[in-house]
Amino acid sequence: MNNTAKKPLIEQPKTATIKQRRVVKQFFTPGEKVLFLVFVLMVCFISAKLIATQAAIYETNKQIQDMEVKIQEQEKVNRDLEAQISEESTYEKIWERAKAMGLDLSDQNIKVVEPK
Repeated sequence: MNNTAKKPLIEQPKTATIKQRRVVKQFFTPGEKVLFLVFVLMVCFISAKLIATQAAIYETNKQIQDMEVKIQEQEKVNRDLEAQISEESTYEKIWERAKAMGLDLSDQNIKVVEPK
């Protein structure tokens, strides 16, 4: 018999040549990344198009309002001119101007024209 003390059996971790694969779990797959990029680009494009359209609408509305202001100013000028016409076309004003030009109203100068 052997006098050597028995060594207790202690299992030591095996550091042998077994390599464990490290599994890298990606959060998004490449296909999902492409779809996300396409979605973001579409949202950006649509947003830019919407803003450009709204700017064009704003510009058109501004031109319409400017034109309406010009129309109102012209209508005011037209009303003033119509008032002057009606004021100047009264019988008294016409008669005063006729006298100033040397015309007079006499029965000998009046001729009656009968309709046919």
